[in-house]
Amino acid sequence: MMRTAIVAAMLALGLAACGGEEAEEQADYVTDAERLAPQPAPAPTPRSMAEQAEEPADDPAPDALTPDGWENLRIGMTREEIEAAYGPDANPSAVGGPEPEKCDEFYAEDAPEGLLLMLTDNRLSRITVTSDADVKTDKGIGVGASADAVKTAYGDKAIVTPHKYVEAPAEYITVWNTDRSGESYVQDESARGVRYVIGRDGTVESIHAGGPAIQLVEGCL
Repeated sequence: MMRTAIVAAMLALGLAACGGEEAEEQADYVTDAERLAPQPAPAPTPRSMAEQAEEPADDPAPDALTPDGWENLRIGMTREEIEAAYGPDANPSAVGGPEPEKCDEFYAEDAPEGLLLMLTDNRLSRITVTSDADVKTDKGIGVGASADAVKTAYGDKAIVTPHKYVEAPAEYITVWNTDRSGESYVQDESARGVRYVIGRDGTVESIHAGGPAIQLVEGCL
């Protein structure tokens, strides 16, 4: 009897072991459908503020206004070069300045409506975006943007000065290509910058881009 019991116990243990191995093999088996099924993407790892700040900014639009010009208009071009690219003065009978041979402003026939060009000594010294022009700067800022948006876009580079004729929140926000914070009036002809003219409602009413001429507040005067 004891021998019979021992044999039965050994058989039971053997069957249990086989059953365990079979269950393990079944657990490891993956069907083709399961193997080929799309797997959920891992959750993205949150980025730190420092990592986000180091990411490159989006490239500016190819037709953006920059301190150096707009499209084929480059600061320093002659009137002849401007006319070859964008046509002559759209309104030659209008007076662009008291001494046009020294300083003149005009709209070129083939340039966007509202894009005002200033020539100093026959060379392009400033491009002005008015309310009629659908042109934005390389920061994506156009006429109608808030002063806060301009200041946020440029940070510490923005130089804020009072408007000459209108009370705050009207003001000028000027950004130069190099540090000019210690200069009350920039005279270096190689300097390039952008000035946002903020109106009495706290929004951008016009934008100047170019050399020191961006500081002029009455056109050629």
